[in-house]
Amino acid sequence: MVSNSKLDAAYQFCLKLSHRHYENFPVASFLLPKKMRHPVSVIYAFARTADDFADEGSDDMEIRLKKLNNYRLQLKQINENGSTDSDNPIFLALADIIGRYKIPCTLFDNLLIAFIQDVNKTRYQNFEQVLDYCRYSANPVGRLLLHLDGHADDTMLTESDAICTALQLINFYQDITQDYVEKNRVYLPLDEMTSADVDVQQLAGKKNTSTLVPLLRRQYQRAKEILASGSELGNRLNGRFGWEIRATILGGATILNKLEQQSGSTMLSRPRLNRSELVMLLINSASKKRYLSILSKKLTN
Repeated sequence: MVSNSKLDAAYQFCLKLSHRHYENFPVASFLLPKKMRHPVSVIYAFARTADDFADEGSDDMEIRLKKLNNYRLQLKQINENGSTDSDNPIFLALADIIGRYKIPCTLFDNLLIAFIQDVNKTRYQNFEQVLDYCRYSANPVGRLLLHLDGHADDTMLTESDAICTALQLINFYQDITQDYVEKNRVYLPLDEMTSADVDVQQLAGKKNTSTLVPLLRRQYQRAKEILASGSELGNRLNGRFGWEIRATILGGATILNKLEQQSGSTMLSRPRLNRSELVMLLINSASKKRYLSILSKKLTN
């Protein structure tokens, strides 16, 4: 039995970790209902540290996979016993939220599968393979949030999957050059690159990028369609959680618009939301009616 003081310290550790990292979209933000902030920070701490195993530092592939598989073993222990014998504050807090909110452990394991794939796989032959990656890397996050809020019905889960997949794709398109240059990863479908006469060297911005334009426009349009297919979720959810989700969806649509506006030497740069844009996101997502109106304009631009 974990003492209250030890559990409180574990939650505080996760909360501090979530506040130390920059993300495009809110993490345990003030928009979330207060009751959700600690569990959301635990989910973030779990995913952030596992992602770092896959991506950060100088460890070789074997060590990275060992660390990720150790996370899987600790998660398996929670799934089988409802508790952990680990002193890792992330897993102490994780065991608590899994039991408290009846969260399927498979959602956390799916994230680990994605991080393991990041170590082992750097190319995707077609868009179906990219979507399959999103199913593990992104969709569990939305499902976890819906479980925390008590709204994990089939319709909302399906809409959440669409939103999370779209946001993952948008993140790929923001980081095309960085992913290729720093990690030798390409998330653009290789068959579509071949059809568009685009080779990987162009992703570094060192060669003529003109043939990238139609390829990227196709990716952006497809991401818009996927985002639109799940956008009703923002209209279904009420309160601060609904506000958070609407702001996140509008944030994704805004980044997509910025990507579409880039050309020439800035085509592969990473667009960010400035302070005034973030303020407008909060204003426009406060009202469901205004959210739907603004989102429609952004997605049909």
